Amino acid sequence: MPVFTFSGTNAAGQKVGGERSAENKQVLKAQLAKERVTANSIKEKGKEFALPTFGSGKVPTKDIAIFFRQFSVMIDAGLPLVQCLEILGNNQENPAFQKALTGIRQTVEGGATLSNAMKQYPKIFDDLTTNMIEAGETGGILDVILVRISTYVEKAVKLRSAVKSALIYPVAVISIALLIVGALLKFVVPIFANLFVGLGVDLPLPTRIVMGLSKFVGAFWWVIFLGLGILVFAVKQIRKDPRGRYLWDKMMLHLPVFGMVLRKIAVARFTRTLGTLITSGVPILEGLSITARTSGNAVLEQALMKVRKAIEEGRTIVDPLKESGVFPNMVTQMIGVGEATGAMDAMLQKIADFYEDEVDAATKDMLTLLEPVMIAFLGVAVGGIVISLYMPLFSMIGKLAG
Repeated sequence: MPVFTFSGTNAAGQKVGGERSAENKQVLKAQLAKERVTANSIKEKGKEFALPTFGSGKVPTKDIAIFFRQFSVMIDAGLPLVQCLEILGNNQENPAFQKALTGIRQTVEGGATLSNAMKQYPKIFDDLTTNMIEAGETGGILDVILVRISTYVEKAVKLRSAVKSALIYPVAVISIALLIVGALLKFVVPIFANLFVGLGVDLPLPTRIVMGLSKFVGAFWWVIFLGLGILVFAVKQIRKDPRGRYLWDKMMLHLPVFGMVLRKIAVARFTRTLGTLITSGVPILEGLSITARTSGNAVLEQALMKVRKAIEEGRTIVDPLKESGVFPNMVTQMIGVGEATGAMDAMLQKIADFYEDEVDAATKDMLTLLEPVMIAFLGVAVGGIVISLYMPLFSMIGKLAG
């Protein structure tokens, strides 16, 4: 019987490894899965074997939400787990998702738990999902957990859609304004410039500025695109550094109007995630770690890790939340009431519901505020160029009339 060396992580997230004898690699993989060990690599002496890289394809969050809703209905109807995965995999239109579900089904057929099978695809099923499913499998309430996950993902999709809708309008207006200004400077202004040179008229300052901009755009238009590319690259590099990411996220939270919306989004995501995890039976310390990692904001992540450390030291959750300065007083007080009454999971869900509604209202208010600002910006930018081009003609007409 061949001997294999393996390395992976156990259910506690600790790295494990060693040597095992098995009939083949698949048998060993199934044995490790039964022991709740997720194998990262398996090698036979003199040969190499690497598990395939899972989760490499991009799967939209909406597809994941639909999957969990259908999955929960099938499990609740009493269909076997493997059959559910087979049906859902065969009906999945996204090739990457279909491949992942097929792999999960095969791993489960080999004796692994559903949570361990899903952990092989971290880009599709995150820590929050796999930990909740593990809690559901342990407690025998997988059908309930799947309903909670589907509800959570659906609310996350709704929250993300609200944010996107808030960004689309200003970005679209600014982009259109820049395109119009660029077209005027590139194609229209040079026509007037040649006309004014032929007439030999004195040009007022606004007209000279616009013509100077036109010459710059005509000769160095590539500098603008290069500058935008450098700016995007610089922001990405800054966000790769932990300190830079923290400062960037902190700056975003303090932006006028938009920063307030981001804070409400952060609170809604935090309370929804932690509330869902606690309701599903995940320990609060582990729930805080998962919530911090999935928060999407370095400031919130650091604050939640400090909260976790404080709880480990025996303190209540309220004090470190207040000290972080990230969460509104209303949120910390309501969480404190929930902690005192033993109903923190329900309180977190209520806070999440409230703040998700607040996000909707805040995005609508922001759009209402931005609409006249964007229209004024577009009018000043385009109108300013047009007026500056006609100013010399008005001067000439005035002299002729005099």
